[in-house]
Amino acid sequence: MIESLLVANRGEIARRIIRTARALGVRTIAVHSEPDADLPFVAEADQAVPLAGPHPGQAYRDIEALLAAARATGARAVHPGYGFLSEHPGFARAVLGQGLIWVGPDPDAIAAMGNKINARNLIAAAGVPVAPGTTEPAPDAAAAEVAAGSVGYPVMVKAAAGGGGMGMAVAADPATLRRQYEQVSGFAQRMFGDPAVLLERYFPRVRHVEVQILGLPGGRVVALGERECSVQRRNQKLAEESPSPALSPAQREALAAAAVRAGEAVGYRNAGTVEFLFAPETGEFYFLEMNTRLQVEHPVTEAVFGIDLVAAQLRVAAGLPVPEADAGPPVGHAIELRINAEDPRRFLPGAGTISRWVEPVGEGIRVDAGYAVGNTVTPHYDSLLAKLVVHGADRAQALERARVAVAQFEVAGPKCNLPFFAELLADAGFVAGDYDTGIVARMR
Repeated sequence: MIESLLVANRGEIARRIIRTARALGVRTIAVHSEPDADLPFVAEADQAVPLAGPHPGQAYRDIEALLAAARATGARAVHPGYGFLSEHPGFARAVLGQGLIWVGPDPDAIAAMGNKINARNLIAAAGVPVAPGTTEPAPDAAAAEVAAGSVGYPVMVKAAAGGGGMGMAVAADPATLRRQYEQVSGFAQRMFGDPAVLLERYFPRVRHVEVQILGLPGGRVVALGERECSVQRRNQKLAEESPSPALSPAQREALAAAAVRAGEAVGYRNAGTVEFLFAPETGEFYFLEMNTRLQVEHPVTEAVFGIDLVAAQLRVAAGLPVPEADAGPPVGHAIELRINAEDPRRFLPGAGTISRWVEPVGEGIRVDAGYAVGNTVTPHYDSLLAKLVVHGADRAQALERARVAVAQFEVAGPKCNLPFFAELLADAGFVAGDYDTGIVARMR
């Protein structure tokens, strides 16, 4: 096993990684910006290194500072978590170039999946269904309009280098397309340094279902079930569950097989996720993207498969076997709710100092939190405060445990979206499992 690990991230996911690493006897090193100095993950690591810099928002993206911290502390490996540099092939190559272990897939796999157009073309060549769309970037709005005529309206205008639901817009006609093209391309240039844009057919009523894959040291890629991720605002997930209530056994098997083919197409190693759009009316599914990292929602897979995915990541990175990867079918049902510092109606973020923080407890309840009472939530980072995960013998029990847990969870100080989840868990469509990516908009 790896002797020491630098966690190149913050908040909830840094704390999550540190917890498993320490249980495995791995020395942990945290890095932190100045505003994060008092967060729990810093105190829980064996060692902590401050990240200097003019802007806290860029601290965790400073490759040279992170490598310097690894050298200074004698770290043997680097775990990037999710977000920030987790899908940056240059960072992965820099880590490996220092003779360190990268806890993630090969940089070439990250690069291959990092551009959505390249990913679509590569995955289609592997025999995985992709939605109708462009096979090369649209160089300008006029070219995008021509392409949309072939793809068919409405179209999704997407940043080729984007991720996490950012850099996306819908256009139902040429005039809207021209406007959205300029906005998405400009956003992509600012955020990702790449203005390339692609078009895909937009499906107004569709579900977002993803498959957890794990590439093992021997070269085999396995699928660890699927997660339903259709509860979204601004194309970003709010709640996830596993198994998906939308799939038949045959559809579940086909989706898993397609995800494995996608992983094999890039020689995937370590943990990753293959995301699909699923049309319940027809049973068709289409490749959306591959996330070459650990997902925020990985705990629902852990709950139903009894696997620690961070431990699996560390074992794969060390070249060790992962016997849990051959687990049987999922047991029970799990739901994750993302507790964010944002208002529960318009989902606008709201910073503040936490004056009250009471986590729910009980059978089947898990809280992965990045904050505690007295901590200050700043506007520099994502609004995620904690992940509330519940596991039950079946979906009905999981729903009931989620309702109890939401009622028990207390957060005061910053804004909090807990009241939204009380609404969601009472929504007839969600309770029935009959919902799609438009559920939040319909609730509002």
